[in-house]
Amino acid sequence: MSGEVVELLRTQPEIALFLVLAIGHAVGAIRFGPIQLGGICGTLIAALVVGQLGIRVDDSVKNVFFMLFIFALGYAGGPQFFANLDAKGLRLGLLCLVEVVAVLALVLGATVLLSLDQGTAAGLMAGAATESAVVGTATDAISKLGLPAADMQQLQANVVTAYSITYVFGLIAIVVFTSQIFPLLLRVDLRAEADRLWKTMGGGDDPGAASAVPEMVGRVFEVTTGRGRSIGELATILGGQAHVERVLRAGQSLAVEPALRLRAHDRVLAIGRRAALVNVAELLGREFADTTAFDAVVETTEAVLSRREWFGRELRELAAALPPSVQVTGVARDRHAMPLLGELRLARGDVLQLYGPVDEVARALPLAGDRVLASTRSNISFAAAGILLGVFIGGFSVKLGGIPFSLGTGGGALLTGLGFGWYQAKNPHRLSVPPDALALMKDLGLATFIACVGLASGPQALALIKKFGVALPLVGVAVAVVPASLSLFVGHRLLKLEAPVLLGAIAGQQCSTPALSAVQNAAGNATPLLGYTITYAISNVVLPLMGPLIVALAGLVHHVAK
Repeated sequence: MSGEVVELLRTQPEIALFLVLAIGHAVGAIRFGPIQLGGICGTLIAALVVGQLGIRVDDSVKNVFFMLFIFALGYAGGPQFFANLDAKGLRLGLLCLVEVVAVLALVLGATVLLSLDQGTAAGLMAGAATESAVVGTATDAISKLGLPAADMQQLQANVVTAYSITYVFGLIAIVVFTSQIFPLLLRVDLRAEADRLWKTMGGGDDPGAASAVPEMVGRVFEVTTGRGRSIGELATILGGQAHVERVLRAGQSLAVEPALRLRAHDRVLAIGRRAALVNVAELLGREFADTTAFDAVVETTEAVLSRREWFGRELRELAAALPPSVQVTGVARDRHAMPLLGELRLARGDVLQLYGPVDEVARALPLAGDRVLASTRSNISFAAAGILLGVFIGGFSVKLGGIPFSLGTGGGALLTGLGFGWYQAKNPHRLSVPPDALALMKDLGLATFIACVGLASGPQALALIKKFGVALPLVGVAVAVVPASLSLFVGHRLLKLEAPVLLGAIAGQQCSTPALSAVQNAAGNATPLLGYTITYAISNVVLPLMGPLIVALAGLVHHVAK
């Protein structure tokens, strides 16, 4: 029976492909404390195991899915990447420069000391830096070297094997160091520092609760104790966290103006954050359950920040410029929910969640930017044109030390993805590729590519493991920890960053979401995101471009050694 199953997998490799995807993502979802391998690493491990059966998927499948992934990666990150090319972004971008230079130097040093081939060196870089996209760009670069088919296949196999070995150790190392060891080296209580920063930036006393999107509610009160109070007085007391939307007196709706004074038995509709309305009954009178007389319609709408005058300014300034009845209930940056703090610096492409009466929200939208289209339709022509242009750009090459160097289809598609994503952020009213479709393109594209390469590399994997033993894991830990430690010094001594922001930025330069989660858990709030989103946006673009570069430099090292 087992022989029949093996034969079925060999003759119909598409079955093996989806089997690997199913097993890999199930394995990757298992959590060991703060550590989770993720679907990509799990898929690679499953593919290497199943690949021992000698199963191979056609290369065209691998190439198509990789181009889908790398274009979607650039497209999703384009708005934030370009938004961070300002003074503050480039300041934190110094940490990304430290990451790239240190990783390249360490990998090239390991290449000399351990006599690593180009594939193993690229896999070491991808795994230790926990950047899966490097596997694709490096593998693509190896295919352009003009080597015999057997040699090319061996180098590509070494990329994924070295990646699978070093990724686990690099991931564990960066999670432990950013969340546990670095706070000790800084001699700070991370939770206390994060709480202090939260309050300094205008956060409330409960960071855990305030970090989520606030719950917006409407309440009706019958005025008793609040008789004689004016609408202006109530607005001052509520501090912009809620507002009086409507007042009924003897069944008649009154114009809501600051000078209006409430009388006994008036009925008042107040809308705002639940926390702000908790004690309003003490100010006005008992809450009134019958709301049928109030026909106010409110909505929650998302707007992309595109007006230049708000770039780099604080959230509190924008909130003050909006109509009083409109609340900013959330800010998302690169699909991460940012801490809703008054001193949060806004950036181009931030997605603001606005809540309030329909008419007032419509009036507020042009003040901030453009309404986010909720369409689930994808502009396939737009995406296909971007990938096609990327393949064309990737075909150009230059010689580095006599060795041809090019961006390859992966690097080219990444760059066009950045450009097309930036264009979409500037023109959000145009139909393009929605975020959910992009997420599927990224996840399925990379997972399928990794599965194809892993299946083809299975037979050669054991040879590399036997050759280097524990050397690769140890070097992987060094490549993960040394750049992070250098960034810790630079960020603390030179940039004078607060500890939560600095640790979040280090997790971002490593493109490590598990490290961010561990730092946030240790901090107790979302302040590490203030550093993470900037370095993540930059590193997520720069590190994949290092795949072709490390292949070229490792080849140059071998050429000089000879």
